[in-house]
Amino acid sequence: MAQMTPGSPEWLQQVQEDIIDPQRPIIDPHHHLWRKRFNQDYLLTDLWADTGSGHNVQQTVFIECRAFYDKDAAPHLQSLGETRVITDMARQSHRQPGQAQLNGIVANADLRLGAEPEALREVLLAHRQIAGDLFKGIRQAGARDPRPEDLVIPGPAPAYLYGQESFRQGLRILGEMGLTYDTWHYHHQNEDFCDLAEAVPDTTLILDHFGTPLGVGIYRGSRDAIFTQWKQDMRRLSRCPNVHVKLGGLAMPDNGFDWHTRERPASSDELVAAQKSYYMHMIDCFGPERCMFESNFPVDRLSISYPVVWNAFKKLSIGFSESEKHAMFYGTAARVYHLT
Repeated sequence: MAQMTPGSPEWLQQVQEDIIDPQRPIIDPHHHLWRKRFNQDYLLTDLWADTGSGHNVQQTVFIECRAFYDKDAAPHLQSLGETRVITDMARQSHRQPGQAQLNGIVANADLRLGAEPEALREVLLAHRQIAGDLFKGIRQAGARDPRPEDLVIPGPAPAYLYGQESFRQGLRILGEMGLTYDTWHYHHQNEDFCDLAEAVPDTTLILDHFGTPLGVGIYRGSRDAIFTQWKQDMRRLSRCPNVHVKLGGLAMPDNGFDWHTRERPASSDELVAAQKSYYMHMIDCFGPERCMFESNFPVDRLSISYPVVWNAFKKLSIGFSESEKHAMFYGTAARVYHLT
């Protein structure tokens, strides 16, 4: 019998679970859409297959992933191609009753253009002209590791992006324009991100994927030490009221849980057992009103299915009040990204 491909529908369907609390309204504030990555497409119909798999996912937010770029445009304008394609998909989602609506786009721009404020504003206004109210903010990931060869998804960021004054000025312009800033980086960059958050208090910052504690390459076998430092970093970061956090994205291959190498994907109980301490510490630090559960699909799809990961989130939140659950599954994302 041929081995199934991790992330494929056939592989994911091996783990079936009853849907927990199926009526709870959900905003999925973090997913991608693309062609031919990890040998698979993930387009609107693929997203709908996931959002329609049992949980009450009502709205979603697309996060930039360097797909659909306009390679014929000037480098600083190429990301507008992605915004055009995703805006078309979002409008298509609005014409499909009963499907999750794509109601937010977090696009890409080089915020180091903050050294030339009018040039950056021109790019941001171009995104807004294409996407209108769908355009919520920018993600320019800070992820960079000294050994990218060890990683399945090596971050593309320049060295010490967060400390560059041109970048910080770009973040201040985002705040002036009422736009958010999402980022993704690795655990050893959390202190730099804390410095950044303290330097731009008037801009809403959103940390994706827990600051990605790595568990592969030179970091394999150091999970406890990394977790200890990570806890300190998150406590410090939580003192910045402009920072919100996404709870999810810990099932990426580079987190080192190795679910993507198995014959069967992870179950919700396995995710809870392996990762509960991360979720509880983050919620304890930031409070539910600054936390939002995220799928990070289709990246985490390499380890776990969509209905199963949301089951895990519901198990993780079982001890919280109804208002706290609503914040983490819906309210925080609605407020931060100005979703109706």
